Amino acid sequence: MKMIKKTAALVLGLVLMGGAASFAQSLADAKKAIDAEQYQKATSMLKTLVANQAKSGDNYYNLGRVYLLTDDVDSAKIVFNNGVTADAKNPLNYVGLGQTDLMQNNVAGAKANFDKAIQLGSKNYLTYLAIGRAYIDQKNPDYVSALPNLQKADELDSKDKDADVFLALADYWAQQKKNTEAYPQYLRALDINPALSRANVQIGKMYKEAYAFPESETALKKVVEADPNYGPAYRELAELYLQWSYSDPKNGAAKRNEALENYRKYLDLTDKSFESRLRYAQFLVYADDFATLEKEVATLQAPDANNPKTFVVTRMRGYSAIENKNYEQGIKYMNELFNRKQDASRILGSDYLYLGKAEQAIGQDSLAFINITKAVELDSTKYEALADLGKKYFDNKNYKKAADAYRILTKANSKNPNLAMAYFFLGYSDYFDYAFADQAHKNPSRDLLVEADAAYAKVIEMAPDYESTYIQRARVNKLLDIKDNGENQKGLAIPFYEKFVELVTVTKPEKAAQNSRNLIDAYNNIGQFYANTDKEKAKEYFNKTLALDPQNSYATESLKALSPAPAPAKKTPIKK
Repeated sequence: MKMIKKTAALVLGLVLMGGAASFAQSLADAKKAIDAEQYQKATSMLKTLVANQAKSGDNYYNLGRVYLLTDDVDSAKIVFNNGVTADAKNPLNYVGLGQTDLMQNNVAGAKANFDKAIQLGSKNYLTYLAIGRAYIDQKNPDYVSALPNLQKADELDSKDKDADVFLALADYWAQQKKNTEAYPQYLRALDINPALSRANVQIGKMYKEAYAFPESETALKKVVEADPNYGPAYRELAELYLQWSYSDPKNGAAKRNEALENYRKYLDLTDKSFESRLRYAQFLVYADDFATLEKEVATLQAPDANNPKTFVVTRMRGYSAIENKNYEQGIKYMNELFNRKQDASRILGSDYLYLGKAEQAIGQDSLAFINITKAVELDSTKYEALADLGKKYFDNKNYKKAADAYRILTKANSKNPNLAMAYFFLGYSDYFDYAFADQAHKNPSRDLLVEADAAYAKVIEMAPDYESTYIQRARVNKLLDIKDNGENQKGLAIPFYEKFVELVTVTKPEKAAQNSRNLIDAYNNIGQFYANTDKEKAKEYFNKTLALDPQNSYATESLKALSPAPAPAKKTPIKK
């Protein structure tokens, strides 16, 4: 009987020992899953640990950390409080509560909880390490408060046993873009644990930030070779290839494809969280893969409707629908975007541009004009869309709206490489708007001609050898002269006609043939102006017209008027 009891006790002891070892290993596995960003897996493991080791504060703390990493602050707070109740002497859950306070901007509450943690664990380096981490693992890190705690952790870990201390110090510097200080700390962490994947990934990331792309690729691929299932390495490779594609346009498309491939591997190896899927969607935008993007964002939901990233998802739904010519659906999403009043300050020029393009595609030109104009006003680099719309109005002989478009373009972007052309078509549109209205006896405003003349003056300033500007400016000034004087009394147009003639007959004679009609117009107008003051000069120009067009009636009649028929000869008396 005693033997049976001893055997039973031994078996029970082995079971308990085995169970404890299993749980301890499970906690290590849970931490490994957290590091690999497998949060759902870590959550499941830690919930099991909490159920089976209800008195272990470390289990609660790590479970709470996972909730913080996934932005579930409320659940984290509940778990940390349960951890305090279950293991009152464990300082880490007070640190966890302090971190939730920081995430909710309760600095005083955070300090109070950190002070409680220090009271319980003032000689334990892990307390200070966790507090230092809490300060830097924030959207707005408090580096000033973090450093003394991380340094204290380093001091208490006097035998340099824990690589996480140096990893935290390295992250402290790296987050501030002080890679010179961060690099040796990552190396110290690797001296303790050469298999520390995250340190090697961070080193690869630092190479990328220094634009040392091949070195970054080498470092990150070493991590993948050592642990093909370590997801964060693929994410950093994706980020590397995306950035690399911008500095290597020749291979840009291939690099973006590599970025997408690696990001998909990252998603497959992690939990496909909202944040990671959102970033993947943004990669699809950069890669111009709107067909895949439309499918991806169709099922992408933020944790709650008020999450500000819902705005970004709605934007990508609108963009992808419009790029895929689903215009009605795209307009619906874009209107949803504009109706989010809480995000009004986040509207971009491209938001108006996409809405305007969709409206233009379904024939709503007036609405398209309004929204594309807003796009250019917010972002002057969007001028091409407005230029296209202006050209469409011009081609459809809607000169007033064309002028409106080009007027905005001339004011929107002084660095626009097509600015001269925008001024040219502004002048052209104003000229035709005036001419057709005048022809219809609608008494158009002289201001149209004044603006047209000023627009052509700008073109001449930017492109002084563009001959078409001079002929058009001459025609505008001819109308100005008529408007002011009833006829061409001042000869406002003549200098521009003469400059046009010089450009296409002397400077660029190869352009004379293609400009024959404009040359005839110039010759006739110059001849008409000089007819009353310099008849010989007038004849010279009318003869130039006839050289190009022998049947030109205006030149023929003008020459007749300038050369009256000779007087009849006197008859000689016949001698008888």
